[in-house]
Amino acid sequence: MSPVKKTIRSLFLLLLLAILVLVSGNCSRKEEPRNAAPKPVVVPVSPVSVPPAPAAPAAGAKKLRVAIAAMISPKETFASYQDLMNWISKKTGMEVVFVQRKKYEEVNALLKDDQLELAFVCTGAYIEGHDDFGMEILVAPVTQGRTVYYSYTIVPADSPVKSFDELKGKTFAFTDPMSNTGKLAPTYRLAQMKQTPESFFKSTSYTYSHDKSIESVARNLVDGAAVDSLVWDYLDRKNPEFTSRTRIISKSDPYGIPPVVVARATSPELKKTLRDLFLHAHEDPEGKTILSRIMIEKFALVDDRSYDSVRSMKKWVDRNAGK
Repeated sequence: MSPVKKTIRSLFLLLLLAILVLVSGNCSRKEEPRNAAPKPVVVPVSPVSVPPAPAAPAAGAKKLRVAIAAMISPKETFASYQDLMNWISKKTGMEVVFVQRKKYEEVNALLKDDQLELAFVCTGAYIEGHDDFGMEILVAPVTQGRTVYYSYTIVPADSPVKSFDELKGKTFAFTDPMSNTGKLAPTYRLAQMKQTPESFFKSTSYTYSHDKSIESVARNLVDGAAVDSLVWDYLDRKNPEFTSRTRIISKSDPYGIPPVVVARATSPELKKTLRDLFLHAHEDPEGKTILSRIMIEKFALVDDRSYDSVRSMKKWVDRNAGK
C-alpha cells in the first residue's frame, strides 16, 4: 500500500473512532426535561459530630421486666416513659420488656409471682403489696423538692360546686380500687363524715387512670372526681386540654409519693445496679433531660415509714367498713 493510501486510511479510522466515542457519550447521558431547573451546586461542608444512636441490647441480653401501673392511660404511659425505658436499657445493657396492665392489682399480682423485676406503682398498691408479700421500695421520685403528692378533688370548671360537701347526691369518678389519691383518700374523708361512697354520692364509677378521670370531669360525664396531683399537674403543664376545663375544689394532706419498687426475687446485685442508676440519673445529661420531661427532678431513698399515714387511713376505712 502506498504512503498516501496508508495516511488516508489512518485518518479515516481516527474519524470513525471519534464518532463512536461521541455517540456513546450521548447515549449514556439521561435526557433532561426542556424546562428543567438547573441542578444545585453542592458545596462541601465541614463534618458535623453526630452522637451515635443507642446500641440495641446484644442478642441474648438479660431481660429486665418493668411495669408501670396505669396511673395514666396506657397510651400516655408509654409516651411518657418510653425514653426512660430506652435509657435504662442503654445504661444496663439489658433488654427492657415494658409491661402494662389496666388495674393496679394486676401489676401487684405480677410482682407477687416474680414475673417482674421492677415496677412504678401507686402508693396504695405499694401499701397492699408490701404488707401482703413484701414488695420493696427501691427509690422514689422527687418533685418540687419533695417526695410527697396530694389528692385533688376536681369538678367541671363551670360547676357551681365549691366544696367537697356540695358533691352530696352527685356522680363521682374513682380511679382504681387500690388507688390512694383516686379512691382511699376520698373514702377516708367520707368515713370521717360518717358516710360511705354509696350513702354520699348518687353513683360512682371507676376510670382506671387519672387522666381518664380528668377527662370525664372536663366532659361533664361526672360531677366530680378524685385524682393524683402529679398527674393533674403534669397534664396541666404538658397538655391542658382537659385540666383547663376542670377546677380543683380541695387538696388533701401530703402523702408518700408513688415509689419505684422491686420484686422479692430480684437479685441483690440487680437491685444495687438499678438503685445506683436511678439515684444518679439526674447527673447524666441525657438522664436529666428525660426526667425533666416527666417532671421528675431526681430519685431519692425513702423509708417505708413515709407511707404510714396512708396505712392509717386504710385501717380506719377498713374498720369502719367492718373489714
